[in-house]
Amino acid sequence: MHIVSLSFDDGFERSNLKIAEIYERFGLSACFNVLALEEVDGEKVKDEYHNFPKGNFKLWNELQARGHEVMPHGLIHHNLANMPFADAQRSISRCLEIFTQELKGFDAPEAVFNFAYNASTPEIEAWLPTVVRAFRTGGEAINPMPHPGQVMLTTTGHGPENCEWHLEEHLARLLEHPSGWLIYNVHGLDDEGWGPIRADYLNGLLARLVKIENL
Repeated sequence: MHIVSLSFDDGFERSNLKIAEIYERFGLSACFNVLALEEVDGEKVKDEYHNFPKGNFKLWNELQARGHEVMPHGLIHHNLANMPFADAQRSISRCLEIFTQELKGFDAPEAVFNFAYNASTPEIEAWLPTVVRAFRTGGEAINPMPHPGQVMLTTTGHGPENCEWHLEEHLARLLEHPSGWLIYNVHGLDDEGWGPIRADYLNGLLARLVKIENL
């Protein structure tokens, strides 16, 4: 048995709507990791990889109601590994408070926190399981199959250019294993975000994957 999770970060509105539409063609649920806020105390991430319109909790609630997973990606796009531990704790706690208020049915102890930049520290990793079910950070993309007590999920990605070739390499590696769970970090479609993939590629990829036995 194999599992593939494409973990879509940053919440680009146009891309997420298209991703949801493509997944629904195949009866699948997409995994969206989104930010609680766009700006905190005047701090706002604006660079060539984030300078695209983002969705909001109205959209996240709509996508969740359609069967897709919406999980926290941070208060804003902080690199928590570069912050003092107490500041990182406050940032994560505030993020989870906003999700609890704004995302219908959100329950932090059952959530997966997805680190921005896939950057964490041992100190944050030791504390996080006291407030969420699991977290996603950087590391080996092929994880053990889901099991009780599994709190650390690791992922990889490639960018800033199109990452399709890199994803294909990891898919091939996964299928060489007798079993495993590939968690691959992607962002937007076509021209949006760091390491994008094409919408047509995603459609073709899912069409291939759903035909593979035991995946």
